[in-house]
Amino acid sequence: MVNKRALIVWGGWDGHEPDKVAALFEGILKGEGFEVEVSNTLDSFADADKVNLMNLLVPIVTMSEISGEQFNPVAEAVRDYGVGMAGCHGGMCDSFRTNTEWQFMTGSQWVAHPGNDGVNYTVNINHANPHEITTGLQDFQVSSEQYYLHVDPGVNVLATCDFPTSGADGPHNANPCKMPQVYTKMYGKGKVFYNALGHNAAVLEAEVPRELMRRGFLWAAK
Repeated sequence: MVNKRALIVWGGWDGHEPDKVAALFEGILKGEGFEVEVSNTLDSFADADKVNLMNLLVPIVTMSEISGEQFNPVAEAVRDYGVGMAGCHGGMCDSFRTNTEWQFMTGSQWVAHPGNDGVNYTVNINHANPHEITTGLQDFQVSSEQYYLHVDPGVNVLATCDFPTSGADGPHNANPCKMPQVYTKMYGKGKVFYNALGHNAAVLEAEVPRELMRRGFLWAAK
């Protein structure tokens, strides 16, 4: 039996601890029997033959730029070959602000986090929408950045938070909303999973966020 294969690519803004998050995700995936390649260069995405053979792609790259040679094989692998994609926070949905097709593929784009780090809020599991990723999980508290995202209305929302919350006050106070925090979607043939948590590795090491990532990886993998 051939193990599933995952490619983790990390880089971009150091403040999100991409190397530490990559190590955490590598451990989770290896624990589930994946063969894992970890790379700190987007050139790994440019090898179409390799990318197409993966079961799962895990980007951990914030506020960077991607060339067409690096991006196109990824989009093709997910869209046409059914390779899965899963990630979190700015590492997947604030990766390449000028590449709108990346945003279309991943399902959202970070816009703001009023209050910055240390905002205390509740992540509410969408129990009205049962899913294998969230089965048995309960609402939980977080102290971190509270992401405001521009979100694809077609995503399947698995968890939300009330936005804004105390400490995240700002110009959006007159427009309260349920902000998606965890969702799935399809991009062509490929499954896509996203978790807005993950400002640093410690946030993802907590029990429920870590379990959400583990299950999200398994769900998305081809």
